[in-house]
Amino acid sequence: MRITGLGHAGMFIETAGGSILCDPVIGPTFFGSWFPFPDNRGLDWERFGKADFLYISHRHRDHFDPALMHRHVPKDITVLLPEYPTDELETDLRSLGYENIVHTQAGVPLEFGALKVMVTPLRAPSDGPIGDSSLSVDDGTASILNQNDSHPLDLEKLLSFAKPEAYFTQVSGAIWWPMVYDLPQDAKQNFAKLKRDAQNKRAMYYIDKVDAEHVFPMAGPPMFLREELFRYNGQGQDGDAIFTDQREFLAHMKQLRPEQKGYEFLPGTVVELNHGELTVTQTLYTQAEIDRIFDDKWSYLAEQRDSRQDEIRAEEASRAPVLPPVEMLAAIKEWWEPLLRRARTIRNGVGGMVRFRIGELDMVVDFPKAKVREYAGEECIYWYTIPADLVSTNIRDHEIDWSNSIFLSMQFQVGRSGKFNEFLTTFLKCLSRDRIEYVENWYAEQTDQTEDAQLGDWVVQRRCPHLRADLTKTGKIEDGVLTCSLHDWKWDLATGKCLTSQGHPIRAGRVEEDADTAAA
Repeated sequence: MRITGLGHAGMFIETAGGSILCDPVIGPTFFGSWFPFPDNRGLDWERFGKADFLYISHRHRDHFDPALMHRHVPKDITVLLPEYPTDELETDLRSLGYENIVHTQAGVPLEFGALKVMVTPLRAPSDGPIGDSSLSVDDGTASILNQNDSHPLDLEKLLSFAKPEAYFTQVSGAIWWPMVYDLPQDAKQNFAKLKRDAQNKRAMYYIDKVDAEHVFPMAGPPMFLREELFRYNGQGQDGDAIFTDQREFLAHMKQLRPEQKGYEFLPGTVVELNHGELTVTQTLYTQAEIDRIFDDKWSYLAEQRDSRQDEIRAEEASRAPVLPPVEMLAAIKEWWEPLLRRARTIRNGVGGMVRFRIGELDMVVDFPKAKVREYAGEECIYWYTIPADLVSTNIRDHEIDWSNSIFLSMQFQVGRSGKFNEFLTTFLKCLSRDRIEYVENWYAEQTDQTEDAQLGDWVVQRRCPHLRADLTKTGKIEDGVLTCSLHDWKWDLATGKCLTSQGHPIRAGRVEEDADTAAA
């Protein structure tokens, strides 16, 4: 088996039973903000486009690049489609002309001669959202797991496919927190460090559980080449960004697990596996060039910035004309209010008003009353400032996932009066009737969390209130605070209060209290 790195989460897998093109992206994506790091334009995209199979893990544009696919990926390629509860990814693929689609079943292996594959999707509102997946591949010569940036909960079922010899997984962040938030600089620096630490912890959790002999960090970091975002590359010019690069993570992994074999997986990296034997070669960059990219990163990034402004200007030229404020308000009101009326759990979870300053438009979304109107001085729990051309483009394109466009572009600002509100973010990811109905049903199903388990001196509900991870496997208690290692969410066990987000309390009690209750 031969695996070639294509940049970010992209890879080209050649096996005894055929080849698979995974998540090919050149970009720029997210309104011209994200570019793969390092530059991957020098790859032979015509060759990789002639794969036997195409696998797009999920709909986020740093994994799904329609322009690249249109140029380089023939329409008759066989598409391995993850089994998602809503059909946006399939609709997007069909609109591009891809009709030869294999509907995979969640966690069910498929065989194509010597090639065996399994696609394991995630379906929680915050996954992708409603869509993220991993790809398992085995051809008799080797077995690998391409987890990209999915965070699977049931690892036992995932690893029942085969024990992977090579493991490809996200280690960098893909979020806008805390860079775009209205926070003092020292707070941004502190929160950014906490976020990087949490990302490292989560990556190490999966590396320990998967226990593959060879580990390849991937799926980030991005390059930010827009002038106003350039300072947020990597850990930030002022230590206020969250994006860990491959070399930084490998050094971290070496400290914690010195026996683990880890490798830099870059555009042009070729990994060959044959019955336990592994070789890694770099074909696009020399080792000296790679060392310069990482060791003199800011100079490399500045060169990329200075040479690629034409791509940014071309993206800006493709945006929709800015709608007048009255028309924009009417369009959003017509679009969002029917969704708000259906989103009872989300409305209750937000529990307040949210302000949007969009160019000349100043509007408020009243979640309790399911109304969109002009802002009139109401007290709000969140407030966003967003360029009007981004919103006008999303209205033109009817983009139902604003995290997949505006938020990950980092071309906006936000403030809040309290803790992170997952319900608000979920609403802005799910701006369609199908998604809202799915999310409402999903939340309803999570309310039954009756099974308890003992963790140390505490008895807690077995399932994490966030995404139902099994806390006997992912939970850790220190000083009365429970942390779920998958997403670093925390709870004060004495009160059950979530310390990470508004809502999401946990049921907990000390072991002796539980015994006393049982005796009574």
